[in-house]
Amino acid sequence: MLKSKKAEVIEQLTNSFANTTAVVICDYKGLTVGQLEELRKAARAKDTSVQVVKNTLATIALNNADMSGIEIKDTNIFVWSDDVIAAAKIAADFAKKNEQFVIKAGYLDKEPADIAKIEAFAKLPGREELLGMLAATWMAPVTNFTIGLDALRQKNEEEA
Repeated sequence: MLKSKKAEVIEQLTNSFANTTAVVICDYKGLTVGQLEELRKAARAKDTSVQVVKNTLATIALNNADMSGIEIKDTNIFVWSDDVIAAAKIAADFAKKNEQFVIKAGYLDKEPADIAKIEAFAKLPGREELLGMLAATWMAPVTNFTIGLDALRQKNEEEA
């Protein structure tokens, strides 16, 4: 790879990592191209990026984005997103389906995170689920009020 191309990749990754809240580093050794495409497809659906990057370039880009503290070695694929839970869920769900895909470490809110922390975030409900819970909570008083009014209406009809 030419030096100018490397500088371009580093700049692109630095911008991506600096504007994101979650980066999950995984080992993908042994996966087929089809399996990696499946991962990328799942990531695209959640506005998450997935890319295989040389370790030296990734290390430089992460350091430029004020993320340090994790030694990157062996084969790695990077999953990053603005949504911490989405990135963690995509990596954890794919790891459950594919034994060769292993979560190594990552950065959550620019802080180093281990496997346990990433898996804990993956178990949390996603943004859509949380919005649904919030809407249900807001609608509960209205729903209960209408149920009470209907019961009162039925009682008055029976008495009349």
